[in-house]
Amino acid sequence: MRKPQLGGITVKKKYGQHFLKDQSVIRSIISAVELTDDTSVFEIGCGEGILTRAILQTPVKRLWVFEIDQEWAEYVRTSVTDDRITIFNENFLDVDLFGRLSEHQPWVLLANLPYQVTFPILHKLQAHRSLLKEGVIMIQEEVAQKILKTSGRGYGYPSIFFQHYFIWKKLDKVLPSAFYPPPKVDSRLLYFKPKPDPGQIPREEEFWNFIKHCFRQPRRTLRNNLQQTHYDVGMLSDKELSLRAQQMSKDDLITIWKRLITV
Repeated sequence: MRKPQLGGITVKKKYGQHFLKDQSVIRSIISAVELTDDTSVFEIGCGEGILTRAILQTPVKRLWVFEIDQEWAEYVRTSVTDDRITIFNENFLDVDLFGRLSEHQPWVLLANLPYQVTFPILHKLQAHRSLLKEGVIMIQEEVAQKILKTSGRGYGYPSIFFQHYFIWKKLDKVLPSAFYPPPKVDSRLLYFKPKPDPGQIPREEEFWNFIKHCFRQPRRTLRNNLQQTHYDVGMLSDKELSLRAQQMSKDDLITIWKRLITV
């Protein structure tokens, strides 16, 4: 079967390339953030550059683009002539963000993220959130719901972790027909903004590992999920142990975490 192409360049499945074609979606992305002549913007994966060109129609001060695919990086480098754009033919996950972005912070991120590396990219953004002002990302609908959920099915470690560090706002749902080639799943635009003070959690890194244990099998109770761990579940009440983590808020889980680590 002939592989899909755009402009004579093969669209590469290994990079999760589904290029946004719908201008109304582009307008939604641009209008969700504040772009002035003092704004620094970066984009992850420009593809053929439809979002790139739209960003450059605004008065932004600079636009830095990270594109892993050499062919598309070169295509946009030669077809978009604007002194404000800098294109890096690099894997964003390998970039030293503090070293690269610190000078011109805070940054606005606008990106149609490759779906297979959404969570690695989100974790990188979380670790470098001090560099960010706000952003809009396009991700798989199912992943967006996991991030936004506050209870019940789909609520889990990603929900609690990313809601702790970022303010999220659900934007448009985007159908496969908005892309070429169309993906097999629906997509969602999410606005995000780092929380200036997310709140202190004692022994924070260990807490996030504890949360992963609590949600290891989401339909099981805390007693079942924690009984094979080193935590002293005897510090928790029968009522607490009979609950599923999906029935508990972040504050509920922090409360029992504090009790466990005082042993």
